[in-house]
Amino acid sequence: MELSKSITHKNGRKRKPVVPGTDMGEREPRLSDLEVDGDEEALLRSSNRDNNSPKVRNGIHGELGNVALLLFLYVLQGIPLGLAGSIPLIMQSKNVSYKDQAFFSFVFWPFSLKLLWAPLVDSVYLQQFGRRKSWLVPTQYLLGLFMLYLSFTVDAMLQTDGQKGPDVIMLTAVFFLLAFLAATQDIAVDGWALTMLSKENVGYASTCNSVGQTAGYFLGNVLFLALESPDFCNKYLRFEPKDQGIVTLSDFLFFWGIVFMVSTTLVAILKKENARHQRIQKKPREEIQGVMETYKHLFSIVKMPTVFTFCSLLLTAKIGFSAADAVTGLKLVEAGVPKEQLALLAVPMVPLQILLPLVISKYTAGPRPLDIFYKAFPFRLLIGLEYALLVLWTPSVRHEDGFPLYYYAVVLLSYAAHQVAVYSMYVACMAFHAKVSDPFIGGTYMTLLNTVTNLGGNWPSTLALWLVDPLTSKECQGAPGQTCSSLEEAGLCVREGGTCITTLDGYYVESIVCVVIGLCWWIFFGKKMTRLQEESPSAWHCRVTK
Repeated sequence: MELSKSITHKNGRKRKPVVPGTDMGEREPRLSDLEVDGDEEALLRSSNRDNNSPKVRNGIHGELGNVALLLFLYVLQGIPLGLAGSIPLIMQSKNVSYKDQAFFSFVFWPFSLKLLWAPLVDSVYLQQFGRRKSWLVPTQYLLGLFMLYLSFTVDAMLQTDGQKGPDVIMLTAVFFLLAFLAATQDIAVDGWALTMLSKENVGYASTCNSVGQTAGYFLGNVLFLALESPDFCNKYLRFEPKDQGIVTLSDFLFFWGIVFMVSTTLVAILKKENARHQRIQKKPREEIQGVMETYKHLFSIVKMPTVFTFCSLLLTAKIGFSAADAVTGLKLVEAGVPKEQLALLAVPMVPLQILLPLVISKYTAGPRPLDIFYKAFPFRLLIGLEYALLVLWTPSVRHEDGFPLYYYAVVLLSYAAHQVAVYSMYVACMAFHAKVSDPFIGGTYMTLLNTVTNLGGNWPSTLALWLVDPLTSKECQGAPGQTCSSLEEAGLCVREGGTCITTLDGYYVESIVCVVIGLCWWIFFGKKMTRLQEESPSAWHCRVTK
């Protein structure tokens, strides 16, 4: 169930452990370890000079401006991700097909695939302009321009004023580009953070990332859906009811498009890259060799038998969770649960999502972290069945004024239990990645394993969305000779005076099938994954000559 891909997507950036959706609590890991070899060299040399001459440490107070800038850049990064996470809920309220939802889900793939172009972003740049600004400035300008373009066209794409359904292909193309640009901006900002801050304060970079991106996602998803909803605004924010929310999607996009354009211009003109980094520059030929060396390392890692086996298991482990993670939230919206209420339910989860990794890490710090993964696996499968029962129960508790408070309490408790299982598996995986990664190419190694982990959640979610419609059976009642096997035929049935009745919901079929597949995976492959912990360290080390 994707109450919010924030704090998930991705969170799905867990990217530095949010969001989502990827799904439901898994965010894509950081790529900065891969991207900053040159920056680390600069930092080390600067550190050596600092050690040879006494220097007064000013703490974080002397770099509050840099911290504020980093925080702001990460907030900007979260805005397009939050907006992309809100579009499926908006489309669901317009009765699009689940195949269309599956197509749009490709929007959430770029953050899991940025490993493919991260070495290029790190190595190709204009030296006079700055290593990170060479990518940051154009990508943010493009983000702003795309948002301004969308502010004038998104209503037509969503067909808010017409009878035709949303233009899913165009929406997917535009928001995929937004996600791609946001992922590229993330690579640049992650790398810049290590030279923008001093060695003493560089640890604040991860705090800026997690806080800033979560805040940006919240603004683009939760806050937007609340302010866009007429019901929410009329109930909580207005004295006189109106037919529209306080803001529209067009207004929101236009505002943030202007913010992107203005702030990027100010960064381009006023902010200079750290001088200590500018003094340590590689020659262009060395940069290209570094890119090729990185790709060579990646290929060498994947070829190792233990890594190949582990990656195969990671790519298939989440099939059993795909229906619960990808479809449940959309089914709740289809059943009448307001999309803004689902988004707001993610807010109380933030403290839990902060505390869970701290608690779980105590149990994954030993030599066998994947044991926690194995134990949490069946618990998460059971929650998937509970989600299906929750969707089945939802129509029976709905009344004219909406849903009672106890219903939202049940949804919140279900989501909290799901987060416990998600984070238990995620933290266990990350601990194992750190344990087996070859120190010689640790950043590249870790990034590859984290990327495979995220892809293992992305493709089953897309497939689960696509399969809902083919597995669903409907019949037309009241119009003899008509069927409801497609949206066009369903519309014809209604025009002929009939009604489409669902005789078998593919979501429930899919939920059962996914749990059965997941249980089989746990029985036949779960122990195989835990036995990988018994391999010697040499089985995981890449044999590449430096």
